[in-house]
Amino acid sequence: MLRFNAIRTGYLLGISLILAAIIYFFASNWGGLDRTVKIVLAAALIVLFYGLSFIFARIRAVPGQQAFLSNMFLVAGCIAFGVSVALLGQIYNSHADSYGLFFIWSVPALLLSWITRYNPFYMLSYVLIHLGLWLYFYPTMQSASYSELESLSIAGVFALVNLLLFLLAFLHRIHSAPLQYMSFTVFHIAMLAMTNSFAFDGYGLVMNIPHIAVIALGFYIFIKVRLNKTLLTLNALALSAFAVFKFIELAEAYYSSLFFVFGLIFVALLLTGNVWFFRYLNRLGKTPPETGEIFNGENGDIVKSDAETTVLEERGSEWISKTVSRVIKVVGVLIGSISLIGLIMISTNVNHTEYVLLVVSLLLMILMIVIPESKLDSVIRYTLLTISYITGLAAILWSDQSLLSVLFLIVSIAGWFRSKGKRQLFFAYTFVNLNLATILFQQYQEWDGWNWTYKFIIFSLFIVNAVLYGVSYFISKTELKEHLRNSSLFFSLLFLFWATFFEDVVPHSYMFINIFYFVIVTGMVFAFARLKQKSEAITSVVFWFIFIGFKYYDLLWTLLYKSFTLALLGIIALGITWWADRRMAHSGKAAFDADHRSFSFMRLSPLLIAIVIVLQLGIIGYQTARSETLLATGASIKLKLAPIDPRSLLQGDYVALNYDISTPPSKTSLQEGEWSRGKVKVVLTPDNQGVYVADRLYQDGEKLASHEVILNGQSYGSRIVYGIENYFIPEGTGRTVEQNAHFAHIRVSRNGDALLERLAES
Repeated sequence: MLRFNAIRTGYLLGISLILAAIIYFFASNWGGLDRTVKIVLAAALIVLFYGLSFIFARIRAVPGQQAFLSNMFLVAGCIAFGVSVALLGQIYNSHADSYGLFFIWSVPALLLSWITRYNPFYMLSYVLIHLGLWLYFYPTMQSASYSELESLSIAGVFALVNLLLFLLAFLHRIHSAPLQYMSFTVFHIAMLAMTNSFAFDGYGLVMNIPHIAVIALGFYIFIKVRLNKTLLTLNALALSAFAVFKFIELAEAYYSSLFFVFGLIFVALLLTGNVWFFRYLNRLGKTPPETGEIFNGENGDIVKSDAETTVLEERGSEWISKTVSRVIKVVGVLIGSISLIGLIMISTNVNHTEYVLLVVSLLLMILMIVIPESKLDSVIRYTLLTISYITGLAAILWSDQSLLSVLFLIVSIAGWFRSKGKRQLFFAYTFVNLNLATILFQQYQEWDGWNWTYKFIIFSLFIVNAVLYGVSYFISKTELKEHLRNSSLFFSLLFLFWATFFEDVVPHSYMFINIFYFVIVTGMVFAFARLKQKSEAITSVVFWFIFIGFKYYDLLWTLLYKSFTLALLGIIALGITWWADRRMAHSGKAAFDADHRSFSFMRLSPLLIAIVIVLQLGIIGYQTARSETLLATGASIKLKLAPIDPRSLLQGDYVALNYDISTPPSKTSLQEGEWSRGKVKVVLTPDNQGVYVADRLYQDGEKLASHEVILNGQSYGSRIVYGIENYFIPEGTGRTVEQNAHFAHIRVSRNGDALLERLAES
């Protein structure tokens, strides 16, 4: 099964790389293609992916995986449709990342979700709808100002949408575990936002009541009504987040020494509750199997697989439980550290509070080191030890005394020797490095400028960790040797990678350091792989890819070249995976049996899916015809503008245009107090130079002069947006456009719709 899943991962990686290549290619806005070719190419890609889905549903070109590939190409076709809609916005200079793009994209995603009941379509629909809602209320490049009640209502919309989705999934009206957990989490995030007294001074306190009620109801339902350990764990996380957020609100309102005492008590209760809850969770019975529906690959009949659903549920619950437990511990450490520092600062009357703080942190650290393991719970031990690290580091930074820093370093090293477990040892080693950095800064901060000191510290830490890595080979104690080797290698590569961003310290040092890093890390990858040192090999591979990602893509190549590279990598990944899949198929039954647990949606519902495909092509055709008609028949007008240069996620570089008519001068009838937010029609009239300016708001039934035109807009109080504020350009040309473009040529239809045609210097 492991090899089978690896094959699927390879196919998924290859398809993802090709989709990324398509997005990069269109986002580059390459001038070598005119708009007709781009539109035809976009439509062809939609047909291509859906066609591949149909082909793999009918033939056995890849035994064991054709159903999976058919479904993946079906998802890819839906993604390609969204990219095509974004491309139309780029071609005709529509809004960048507009809510309309994501709502239109969500239509076929929702339809395919209903037809297939497939998790990728559920999650794609979920993301698209939420992006659309967010951009509707908070549009890109437009600051939307809302009253407290309006902002609270917006958060309420997100809460209600996610509550509805959660109930549909929880009650099995929608069979999607990821959607159930995602909607549950976002629902509580929205509810927590509604209790924010900083943002909602008049409503936040009242909203605490329904949030507490919802959390309490969740505990009752997930324990007594229908046991679900995963949702129970997420509900516990929601309670912890609520408690922490309320603690922060109270800290801001009641800053005092007594409050910080309560803060330490709160941390103790939080960590105790964390330990108690997960012990209680482990004592609970296994999660009852939730009936899952699986289609048989032969005839499309539905069969039940309760056992498999139960196993997946238990694994997911265990992973989420560990994650939530760690999050709660980190939060407890942060609050405990802040409370301890605040308590000492307020309650001590001495002139040098930092020394008191250091003494307290050292005493706490020494106690945690010397108390035997059997006498103190490990969670409490490492929480208090971490609090002592943080407060001690704050104290030595505050005191700026090298001798005290060295003392703290010695105790920190002792803490590292006494730590047990990978995470605790790595965390202690991290603080040792921070302590070393502090000592180096205190010693050499008087050097010629901060820039030199900073570079010296990074190089020194690299050398220290590299030496420690070499020393680790001569240590006989197995556990300590392993952790020292892994930690020192990680920090050696981290600091060396950090140094690759330094400008020339000496002539050509930037190039030398980057070449040195690449050669060293590449050699490590092959050496560790050959020596079968798994953890070191994984660390080296990760840093190798991070270096390639930063230096190769972000610094050297444009989007156009990236697209070709990603496409090539995708083809290579698909080819290698296909070769491995063929070899696996020759081994016999494993792939065949695995394939019969899956099914092709294109084979089961070809007619319904074909209708959705035709709908998508129809949307592309309608938008294209509408825009081309406006370009051919609309009145041409000239507007004055002032651009800036951002980037769209899907559509590439563009200039965001701010027209003179967006903020009409007060001498016109369009004064700021005369309109409210909402749709408006603005009458434009040409000035002496032929540039159109805003004259007045259009009144229904009003007759216009021959030289006047109407422009539809959306008023935001002090600014009007006309939907022609974005002009898409080839990558890297934004600065030139900013300097040379002073006017925009617009096509306007009789009913006031507008299309941005081109920018000009005059």
